[in-house]
Amino acid sequence: MLYDIRHVTHFSYADPVGFARCNLRLKPIDWPGQRVEHHALTVAPGGRMAPARTGSGLAHVTRLLVDTPVRELTIESRARVAVDRLIPFPAADDPTLRQIAAWARESRDPSAAGPAPYIYPSALIPLDPDIGDWCRVELDPDRGSLEAGIALARAIQRDFTFDGAATLVDTPPAEAFRHRRGVCQDFAQIMITGLRAVGLPAAYASGYIRTLPPPGEARLEGADATHAWVLLWCGPTLGWVGLDPTNGIWMAGDHVLIAVGRDYGEIAPVDGVVLGSGAQQMSVAVDMEPVEEG
Repeated sequence: MLYDIRHVTHFSYADPVGFARCNLRLKPIDWPGQRVEHHALTVAPGGRMAPARTGSGLAHVTRLLVDTPVRELTIESRARVAVDRLIPFPAADDPTLRQIAAWARESRDPSAAGPAPYIYPSALIPLDPDIGDWCRVELDPDRGSLEAGIALARAIQRDFTFDGAATLVDTPPAEAFRHRRGVCQDFAQIMITGLRAVGLPAAYASGYIRTLPPPGEARLEGADATHAWVLLWCGPTLGWVGLDPTNGIWMAGDHVLIAVGRDYGEIAPVDGVVLGSGAQQMSVAVDMEPVEEG
């Protein structure tokens, strides 16, 4: 499947902003089952852009510098991405969670995609005994990794309520867990907390998921949104497997990865420093459109 993706982030400032330096992580990454065919990034009314070091996580990072006063700033990312990703199927000979944890501890893979860094708690996803105890119900050490992973994702989808007003971007996982409400970021962070509590390498995945309109209704431009889910490392053969606890499904043909990190703080689509005295408002619109292949 080919997708054309348009991601627009708009800032409006109460007073002119004379300086801004931002990190933009808006270009999707190449990943097994996913290939970026084209990407373009534009900023209005303007600014200087240059590639930056990725730092932690797996992401394309562009540094944006704005040094002339602005009251509005629009960042637009356009990409064409080919996705050919099979849905995983649990099998009797899948490595167990016990094996996965041992392999991850023993790994000598120094790359950003190696499993070892994703075993440990991170700044935004600390260990939490209550979340760990709840998740352990599905995480028997002798259970197959794929079977256990999808079972935990479906348990979160079943027992938690999607509520866009319940949390903010900086709400800790423990709070969302306590109220059993939140959004995709909260559910991904809860699942990652539980997996890391038993020594499993789990990563935070940021990207897009295609939303389908009701039968007979047209797609709405900008109706898609950024999404978050979980990657679980399942050994050297299976590698990283995507699990979407918001929807209780695998990462498959409707998901497009932008970036992978230990938590949202490492791979936020836009972050940085803005110097100004007034308030700001931000809006985001994403359109993910399948391309008819002729």
